[in-house]
Amino acid sequence: MKPARIALLGAALASTVFGAVALAAQAGGADAPANASPIYGVTIPEGYRQWQFIAPAHETDPLNELRVVVGNPTAIKAYQDGTLPFPDGTILVKLAWKHVQSTEFAPAYVPGAATTVQVMVKDSKRYADTGGWGFGRFIDGKPVDQAQHETCWACHQANVKDHDYVFTRFAP
Repeated sequence: MKPARIALLGAALASTVFGAVALAAQAGGADAPANASPIYGVTIPEGYRQWQFIAPAHETDPLNELRVVVGNPTAIKAYQDGTLPFPDGTILVKLAWKHVQSTEFAPAYVPGAATTVQVMVKDSKRYADTGGWGFGRFIDGKPVDQAQHETCWACHQANVKDHDYVFTRFAP
């Protein structure tokens, strides 16, 4: 078999397996990963800490957090090309920490205790009812409760509809 066909077959198989696990997670089935977010079945992606930087953010009261958003290669390409809506397969991960004053440089604030990891996954078929996006919010690697996940779509829909429901812009 030619290498291109092997790669295509492997991608199709991986997509099928991932889709089945994600759908089971959404349905709350026996095959659902224990670490999947309620409602959406989103998990924390492997290797996300090595993904490319998109932008930082500073959240003031009441959160008082430093945040950074990273994206998978599909996300980075969409940002670089100015593609909206984002293509299926886009994954954005936001890492957040309490901000604390630096002990070495008084005017600076640095990350303190980690607070959350938030994930957005673009799949226009699976998440058709939420603008094509699935959401996950995690504390200490575990998904938060369903009530917190019920707020994700409403906030994104109300505030950033004209940017494919994504708050983060590519930092210059």
